[in-house]
Amino acid sequence: MMQNIQIFSTCPASNYSDPDKYLQQVVDVARWSERAGCCGILVYTDNGLVDPWLVSQIIIQNTKKISPLVAVQPVYMHPNTVAKMVSTLGFLYGRRVSLNMVAGGFRNDLIAMGDETPHDDRYSRLVEYTQIIQGLLQLRGGLSFEGDYYNVKNLKMLPPLPEELIPEFTISGSSDAGFEAARATGATAIKYPKPPGEEVGPGAEDAVNCGVRIGIIARNDADSAWAEAHRRFPVDRKGQLAHQLAMKVSDSHWHQQLSERGSAANDTQNPYWLIPFQNYKTFCPYLVGSYDSVAEEVAFYLRLGYRTFVLDIPPEEQELEHIGVVFRMALERELR
Repeated sequence: MMQNIQIFSTCPASNYSDPDKYLQQVVDVARWSERAGCCGILVYTDNGLVDPWLVSQIIIQNTKKISPLVAVQPVYMHPNTVAKMVSTLGFLYGRRVSLNMVAGGFRNDLIAMGDETPHDDRYSRLVEYTQIIQGLLQLRGGLSFEGDYYNVKNLKMLPPLPEELIPEFTISGSSDAGFEAARATGATAIKYPKPPGEEVGPGAEDAVNCGVRIGIIARNDADSAWAEAHRRFPVDRKGQLAHQLAMKVSDSHWHQQLSERGSAANDTQNPYWLIPFQNYKTFCPYLVGSYDSVAEEVAFYLRLGYRTFVLDIPPEEQELEHIGVVFRMALERELR
C-alpha cells in the first residue's frame, strides 16, 4: 500500500462465519488485501477457531505474494513444528510466512489446555519459543538450546528455508513483558494504542520496531464516516455482556487498559472510538472521521515512530480503498 511502512489486514474469524461461506470469505479478503498493497494478513488463533495454518495455506494458494501473519501460541505446538510449517510452506509454494507470537490473554483457554503459567512468565516462555524457531530457520547447522521452558539438542530444520523467506516476527507489546519480549527476539512490538494525543510512542533508546493495531473508517466527510461506523457497529447489550465476561477471564494488559477508558473515547468529535471493542465486535480501537481528520491521527502515530499497522477485518474491498487514501495523506503530513 505504501513505501516505508508495513500494513497488514486481518483475515475473517471462523467463529463469526457461516461454514458454507467461510472459505470464500478468506479468499476474498486475502485478494482484496493484496490488491490494496498490504504486505500481509493476520490469521487469528485460539481455542474456538479453525486451524490458522490450514487457513494460511488457503491464502497462499489463492494469492500471489501476500504473507500470512500466522498467530502462534506456544501451548498449541512445539517450536520445531512451527518452524517445520514455515519451511514446508516455503518449500511447496516459495512464499514467505510471518509469525505473530501470542502469549495468550484469556485464562480459560489456557487452563483448558492445562496451562496456568502467570502472565509475565508466559512472555519469558514465548522468548525461548521464538528464539528456537528463529534459530531453526536461520541456522544451517544443528541448533542446541537449553532454557527454563525448552531444550533441544542438535536439532536441524529440513528442508532448509531460503534466506529471503525468513519470517518477520511480531509480538504484542502493550505490556512491559510483551515489549521486553519483542526486544529480546528482535520482533516488532504491536500495541493497542492510546489516542494520538496521549500516546507517547517508543523511545529512541528502546531500539525496538513498533507498530499499532487499529481499525479505520474514513470518508470524504465526518458525518458519512460516523454513519457507516454506527451501521457496522451498533450498540449491542448482548455484546457488552460478552465483553464484561471476557474482562473477568482475561489477564491481558491491553484488554484492561482499553476497557478502563470508558465513554470519553466515544465522543463523535473524537476520531478515537472504542464502541466496537466495548460491544465485543472486535479487539482494537477505531479511528473514525473524515479523511483529513483520520489522516492527522495516523500521521501522529507515524511521527512517534510506528511503522507497522495491523488493520481490522475489511468488510468489503472498497473499505481498503478508503484506508489507502488515509495513509497516503498521513505520509504526506508526517514530513510537515
